[in-house]
Amino acid sequence: MNTDLINSLLPLVALFAIFYFLIIRPQQKQAKAHKEMVANLKKGDKIVTNGGLIVEVAKVEDTYFLVKNSDNTEMKLIKEFVAKLLEE
Repeated sequence: MNTDLINSLLPLVALFAIFYFLIIRPQQKQAKAHKEMVANLKKGDKIVTNGGLIVEVAKVEDTYFLVKNSDNTEMKLIKEFVAKLLEE
């Protein structure tokens, strides 16, 4: 009886392990890398926003960045909306 329980749970455990290593763990690594990238942004860095705008960081605040557009228009951008660092 005990081996029947183990044999029935083994496929579920294997499925969870596969799911974890193929989906959950890579997403956690990507989120951590993005969080570190946002934390390391400084004045003068060019970034791409989630909306697709390419802007330059003018000032770093606690919850947002003051960014400049190509025509030097300044805007506030919430830190969560930074998509990536633009490396030239």
